[in-house]
Amino acid sequence: MKRIALILTALVAVASLSAQTAKTVIVPRPMEVTAVKGAYTVTAKSVIAATDAELVRPAELFASYVANDLGATLSVEQKQKGGIVLSLDKELASEEYTLNISSKGVKIVGGTPAAVFYGLQSLRQLVSAGEATKKGIKLEGVAIKDKPLLGHRGAMLDVCRYFYTVAEVKRFIDIMAIHKLNRFHWHLTEDQGWRIEIKKYPNLVKIGSKRKETIIGHRRYSKVYDGTPHGGYYTHNEIKDIVKYAAERYIEVIPEIDMPGHMVAALASYPELGCRDEKFEVRTTWGISKDVLCVGKESTFEFIEGVLSEVVELFPSQYIHYGGDETPRHRWKECPHCQKRIQEEGLKDENELQSYFMHRVEKFLAKHNRKVIGWDEIIYGGINKSATIMLWNDRNRAKAISLGNDVILTPKYYCYMDYYQTNRPWSNKEGLMIHEKRILTLRKAYSLNPFEGLQPSEYGRIKGVQANLWTEYIPNFQEVQINLLPRMAAIAEVGWTIGERNFDEFGARMHHLRKLYDKNGILYAPYFFDGTDEIE
Repeated sequence: MKRIALILTALVAVASLSAQTAKTVIVPRPMEVTAVKGAYTVTAKSVIAATDAELVRPAELFASYVANDLGATLSVEQKQKGGIVLSLDKELASEEYTLNISSKGVKIVGGTPAAVFYGLQSLRQLVSAGEATKKGIKLEGVAIKDKPLLGHRGAMLDVCRYFYTVAEVKRFIDIMAIHKLNRFHWHLTEDQGWRIEIKKYPNLVKIGSKRKETIIGHRRYSKVYDGTPHGGYYTHNEIKDIVKYAAERYIEVIPEIDMPGHMVAALASYPELGCRDEKFEVRTTWGISKDVLCVGKESTFEFIEGVLSEVVELFPSQYIHYGGDETPRHRWKECPHCQKRIQEEGLKDENELQSYFMHRVEKFLAKHNRKVIGWDEIIYGGINKSATIMLWNDRNRAKAISLGNDVILTPKYYCYMDYYQTNRPWSNKEGLMIHEKRILTLRKAYSLNPFEGLQPSEYGRIKGVQANLWTEYIPNFQEVQINLLPRMAAIAEVGWTIGERNFDEFGARMHHLRKLYDKNGILYAPYFFDGTDEIE
């Protein structure tokens, strides 16, 4: 009851405001917000003036975003004057913008087109929450100065456990854009399915993209399978289309080819890549397989380089994610090829064997002017200073920072969107999740402090934060959205907002953002909004 009372209080407080200001509406919260006298009404006849050719596309996207609110699509013209004026100022940082609303109109100035796009996302939320009049949407005067705390503000989608269509991936990107996220981490390969076309190795999609069936219920207890084949993959043309779609929304797509573990789909396609002389099948259950790539064979590196040669052609991203997580050493200990490699290279053990593998892959990608991101297990056995660590085991944070590498935070207890959303998942009838006892409420996600336990001199090592959605128990895109939202909004604000944050104030703004979700047909979990996520 206490939780419900707090929500009702927040709603009454917000509803009682005579004028909606950006401080009470926008998620993530802007850096500086100042009330300005006067107001401007956006009407169907308002013109968006893009003062630079680069701003025409973001202006067109904004016009499409608010078309339902206004009952018409605003006209976009490349000129200097209009009701909504967009311009660039090189004196501003690359993601910094100002947004000013007065009786004369709306002005958004950004350091780059991306920054202007973020300003338009803020304006989009103001329009959604604005006062509807006979003429249009009335916006109260405001002056906003805004820029993000961290450069990498990401979201990861696992399309391997379950496949999602091109349209659904684009929908995921649209949801990211609303929250000013700028890095789409696309997890494309797994034990349960290979999702990216590699023309040099056609069996990866002919065989590796399909599994014969899928386990029903939790893997720890169930031995029942659905008997239904599941598969799918993205062609080169589809990937290029998605990369272009994301780029138009100033989102960089970072592909992940997970290696040397989580490779059973590849082993099923090309069994000679394994340590054991036997056939494999695409995994039909979840968890970690002991079967991994054989690091002792040169043919393994020829395969990886062939795959990555096509990956770098498809993805213009600065970074390639090369995995490195959850790689059991069992097969390597038994494999004469791997043991020979350890001896010839003067390696200490199988941990250093994995480091040897990761170093070779990184060196190959460096020849293509790409940098690498790996899960924090890459710190075991040695790591290059040039590799960025994606930290999901928070216990490794201090060690990762001490190594001097850049770090992206995805600690599982704050950022894993496949955990239960309430402290009473059974009574709330939540669907089955990956871990029976792990709970990530909206409040918990919001409480992530990127710099906790660090010295100020170490803050610069933290390059970003990211929400991760693993999909073992998320078989359709409806459930993707419900697990993602509203928790993604909390991680977005952690990565964006400079200064102290307050959860209750954030919660009040979320009730406005919820309305924008509704207007756009975006699904989300109800638990925070109906007060059932933290029942005492």
